[in-house]
Amino acid sequence: MSDWAFDLGNTRLKLAPLRHGSAGEVAAFPHGEHVLGAGWMAALPPRIDVAWVASVGPAALRAALLQVLVPRAARVVEVRVAREMGGVRIGYDDPARLGVDRALAMIGARAQVAGGVLVVGVGTALTIDLVDAEGVHLGGCIAPSPTLMREALHARASQLPLEGGALVQFGTGTEDALAAGCAGAALGLVERSRDAAARLAGAPPAIVVHGGGAGMLLAALPGALHRPSLVMDGLARLSRQPAGAG
Repeated sequence: MSDWAFDLGNTRLKLAPLRHGSAGEVAAFPHGEHVLGAGWMAALPPRIDVAWVASVGPAALRAALLQVLVPRAARVVEVRVAREMGGVRIGYDDPARLGVDRALAMIGARAQVAGGVLVVGVGTALTIDLVDAEGVHLGGCIAPSPTLMREALHARASQLPLEGGALVQFGTGTEDALAAGCAGAALGLVERSRDAAARLAGAPPAIVVHGGGAGMLLAALPGALHRPSLVMDGLARLSRQPAGAG
């Protein structure tokens, strides 16, 4: 048997074995609003020691996931956000209101980067969190991701395409203009946050980017670190510190 990590997000379920305190190969399975995607159970062993679960997905999907894991695992740990967890002190007035995926991403980044770090998640939402060199979370911001911006525009004006275009400064066609505007808005927020963090701390923080939409921003963020499995990395770190999970 072995320990496994499960990250149930808004659009995908990700899972990975935990070996020697690190996440192994991550498998991702898209899901619908009410039904988990096919194939994910086949990726699991017959028995699991500890299932570490982080969920920001719909309640019905969380229940479906637990329905499979509870009989299969000797123990299931649902990670909850606490004031102190995995070497990070959460800065929210009410830590329980912070998404567990954001908390775990900060824990994963903190374990890999010395000094201050700006943790950028690009999924359904664009999230940015600042953690200082002592591991104190100084807060963050949430905005629509570039993908969500385009979906919203398409929903209101169907002639605007959902996809396509190159990330340029000024588009000479609709697709390029959309890509430039939506990705540019996200990049502007990241750059503004980086500059504000540098003024606050006296030095620019490292930028760590994760999430399914990270690729569209990375080329425009020189020096940024791409850590696609950052939430899993945070779960792996917590698995070595069981008292840090609720």
